[in-house]
Amino acid sequence: MSVHVFLPCRKGSERVPQKNIKPFAGILHGLVELKVTQLLACSAIDEVVLSTNDEEIIKFASTINDKKLRVHRRTDTLCSSLTSTDELVSHACKLIPDGHILWTHVTSPFINTAVYERVIEEYYRCLENGFDSLMTTTPIHGFLWNGAGPINYDRKKEKWPRTQTIEAIHEVNSGVFLSSSANYLSLKDRIGVKPFLYPMDKITAHDIDWPEDFVIGEALANKKLANL
Repeated sequence: MSVHVFLPCRKGSERVPQKNIKPFAGILHGLVELKVTQLLACSAIDEVVLSTNDEEIIKFASTINDKKLRVHRRTDTLCSSLTSTDELVSHACKLIPDGHILWTHVTSPFINTAVYERVIEEYYRCLENGFDSLMTTTPIHGFLWNGAGPINYDRKKEKWPRTQTIEAIHEVNSGVFLSSSANYLSLKDRIGVKPFLYPMDKITAHDIDWPEDFVIGEALANKKLANL
């Protein structure tokens, strides 16, 4: 089964200017250079489709001599802050009409080559056990409330249970979505109807979305708390 990566990387981050390609932890072309390197080194991946409208990223990608990398110049109409995920799902399906699509982001720097290998291996096992897709999550064991009260424990049974015993709530961390192109086509979604939730620790799942996330990510990388 062929695995094709969909790596969306638009120009114009509003929260962290040029966050995809600005230097990161001593890496000249930053998060995009790190991510492309991680993905191309993964033996379980057959192709990496980098979809971008950023001329700097396209220029950088043109220096990479690897047949596994396909650079797609995305139209600006699919690169605004108003572009919906549903529109990108359709876009990914058109770029990758066959095989399996691994959707990931450059903003997950600590999901490295070894992690991708393990995730893909788990995905194959899941397909044999009744699941039709996989997405990575960060389990939360804390006290979670909404306006009506706690949502993950019962105060009538125990007002403050040990957090270790609270059933985890899974936060989708957007590190990896892995599903077949057939699911994309039929369901118009990047997961199927029965996704396997693949848990990750907080460092591996660290997502760079805000300026402080970038600072924390660089600190983690520079102190080698995570293996890039």
